[in-house]
Amino acid sequence: QVEESEILRISAKEGTRIQELLDAIIQRVPAPKGEADKPLRALIFDSVYDSFRGIIAYVRVMEGRVQGGEKISFCATKAQGQVKEVGYFLPQQAVGSFLSAGDIGYVATGLKDPKDVRIGDTITHEKDRVIALEGYQTPKPMVFASLYPQDVDDFDILKTALAQLQLNDPSFVFEQEAKEALGRGFRCGFLGVLHSEIIAERIQREFHIEMVVSRPSVEFHITDKMGKEHAVRTPADWLDANAIGEVAEPMAKLEVIAPVESFSFISQLLLQREGIQLGVINLAQDRLLLSYRIPLREIVGDLHDQLKSASKGLASMDYEVQEWERADVVKLEIHVAGKNEEALSIIVPRHKAYNEGKMLLEKLKDSLPKQQFEVALQAVTDGRVIARETIKAQRRDVTAPLYGGDVTRKRKLLEIQKKGKKELKAKGRVIIPTRVFLDLFRT
Repeated sequence: QVEESEILRISAKEGTRIQELLDAIIQRVPAPKGEADKPLRALIFDSVYDSFRGIIAYVRVMEGRVQGGEKISFCATKAQGQVKEVGYFLPQQAVGSFLSAGDIGYVATGLKDPKDVRIGDTITHEKDRVIALEGYQTPKPMVFASLYPQDVDDFDILKTALAQLQLNDPSFVFEQEAKEALGRGFRCGFLGVLHSEIIAERIQREFHIEMVVSRPSVEFHITDKMGKEHAVRTPADWLDANAIGEVAEPMAKLEVIAPVESFSFISQLLLQREGIQLGVINLAQDRLLLSYRIPLREIVGDLHDQLKSASKGLASMDYEVQEWERADVVKLEIHVAGKNEEALSIIVPRHKAYNEGKMLLEKLKDSLPKQQFEVALQAVTDGRVIARETIKAQRRDVTAPLYGGDVTRKRKLLEIQKKGKKELKAKGRVIIPTRVFLDLFRT
């Protein structure tokens, strides 16, 4: 219970009596404890990038003290640097002579690589050997997607944007990748679907970069027939079918709050998504809490949109990643005129391979321009063709200039055309326009 006399009447909106609040915090809240004579241990809770001072770490000094010019190291990343400057927040940055145990301030590290300074890491002096502060654990991404700039000239700008976002978001990771059809881009790891959407929106809003974002996927663990385990995040890293012993995927507990009248529609939807019902709880007269166990790969796609559609926009969902479980999934390849287009490969459940392949082939057939020869489109899993579409050859009327005349002459021209198309089909290579890849890459 709080005494009425202890309640502070302030207004953050109007900015009234804020000084009184700050004074009360100093008087009523116990001062931070720490020993300044111990080796330095400072906890990083945020960081920003400065083009002159390098990465600036926002820290709370738990033990010891630090000042400009000293050599420091980072317990988790093992990076080393020399302090350019230390200071406090007033609330703007104000240079100080040192930071001591109990202080909160900033340390200009001079380092340029965002991977060297991670939130949750411990700063200490280079000469000291200390135990890192408890609680630091490198976040493990669970959802992966590729980001490609629509304008190839924006690649370096996108790389800079991703590095700056990583400074104050240690759960976000990225690495450079390249696809023949799309050029250079990045394979990014996120904590979840919402996290990926936030990162993409921040890049577009803060850095004004138009991007192509692939549909999200998850990590699979493959144990080969020799017993070695492989972490696979992209179809390009998928092992040959003959080398795979077992595949495991992450499972999740999904909770959906929805109106009672949507129960049958949502149950049917989640059953189609390989969900196993764990329980149903009545929250109110007209609302239910549904619990399901479901593969994470089914959540990271369009499940949220499907739930909204099934419940007339009234359902909400949350999920928690749990254990790994054996999965029956395969790599689906798309072959165009006999050539495997790796950029179009995806990982799908075996029982959905035909439908997914058929859908991709139909989209590709509608998008690809016609050639002078017939083009075969094939969906392939485990070296076997499971679906096929054919793009008819572009027809040119070679008899038009004859204006009638001998039928034998017309037949001869048609035979020559047929022979030419056959040779083209054997030798020809289909160049897929970038726009077609981009359209399919998004889906």
